Amino acid sequence: MDAPLRSTTSLLQILVSFFLLLFLGLNMFREVESLGINYGQVANNLPPPEKVLQLLNALKITKARIYDTNPQVLTTFANTNIELIVTVENQMLATLGDQQQALQWVSSHIRPYFPATNITGIAVGNEIFTDEDTSLMTYLVPAMVNIHAALVKTGLSQYIQVSSPNSLAVLANSYPPSAGNFRSDLSDIMQQFLQFLATNKSPFWINAYPYFAYKDNPNKISLDYVLFNSNQGMVDPYTRLHYDNMLYAQVDAAIFAISRMGFNGLEVKISETGWPSKGDSNEVGATLQNAAIYNRNILRRQLLNEGTPLRPNVRLDIYVFALFNEDMKPGPTSERNYGLFQPDGTMAYNVGLLSTTSTTTSNSEPSSASVSLASSAPPMVKRVGYQSLVHWMMMMMMFVYICWLCKC
Repeated sequence: MDAPLRSTTSLLQILVSFFLLLFLGLNMFREVESLGINYGQVANNLPPPEKVLQLLNALKITKARIYDTNPQVLTTFANTNIELIVTVENQMLATLGDQQQALQWVSSHIRPYFPATNITGIAVGNEIFTDEDTSLMTYLVPAMVNIHAALVKTGLSQYIQVSSPNSLAVLANSYPPSAGNFRSDLSDIMQQFLQFLATNKSPFWINAYPYFAYKDNPNKISLDYVLFNSNQGMVDPYTRLHYDNMLYAQVDAAIFAISRMGFNGLEVKISETGWPSKGDSNEVGATLQNAAIYNRNILRRQLLNEGTPLRPNVRLDIYVFALFNEDMKPGPTSERNYGLFQPDGTMAYNVGLLSTTSTTTSNSEPSSASVSLASSAPPMVKRVGYQSLVHWMMMMMMFVYICWLCKC
């Protein structure tokens, strides 16, 4: 092959390589945007919503869930790319059993902010079926029906879904996944709940924490299995489906339970999952390293657009719990240490959201870094954004082409 031809071939290889890198880079930026985060606020030292928005933009997270309808958050998130799920507090359910009260709630808590604030879902309560106040169960479905009716009346029902997150404890059995079924004492109310979801094409939201299963039985449950690390996994003896992690097995158990109630096709989404970075002496597995590995592997699976073994072609939406450590949450130490970030913007551990060029292994040590929340200047990650990446790579391609011309 003569020299000019070899040079031309080399240039083409370089250009193809750059285009491939460009495609992969941009694809990664788009896919990271699908990850959701729970923005809890049970703390007295959190940054203001303006700084939280800055942090979400830096992380390229475009889906968030809050546990109320905080006006300051709703106003701050207006005219942004954040899709927001808001929550009706548990204590409001009885009041919203009245149609007029539900209409007033939507008119005052949702309508003034939409569509400037992209509210995509309303969580009516949280883990109602397993709440200590068992009377709340009777109010749940009527409140959901009335909230949806109010959305219809205000012209918002086509934009905002209504559902209610459930604890995994609603299941009587979750192992193997194909044996998944609901507790018998919830049969009647669960039938009504699922009927509402099916009628209105709303998802079944579940708060799933493999950490709890491991903490309660560390001698029999593989840590690698719950952390998404490499492991032999398990095979469901009835479906012959292979599971390499517990979270997907829990989701499929919920899908089987829903099917047993006669509701095939309901979408199941994870409204909460996470791992504490610190715990009490009896909270086995609550360590910084395990938390970093779990959430880092969640991020990796999200980048792959994965579904579960039962629904491999349906991408599983996941909202990680939580954005911040919350110092006022009651209960054991772990409850105050689920955050990816400390309130001052320092990362509790690095799951890779702030780095798109470095790679890590699932067993690598977590590193520390911070995003400044004290300054109004955007973080570096935000400055090096989507358009900047395109510009940089195009400039590099032009540089290579000019160098080739000079050699010719």
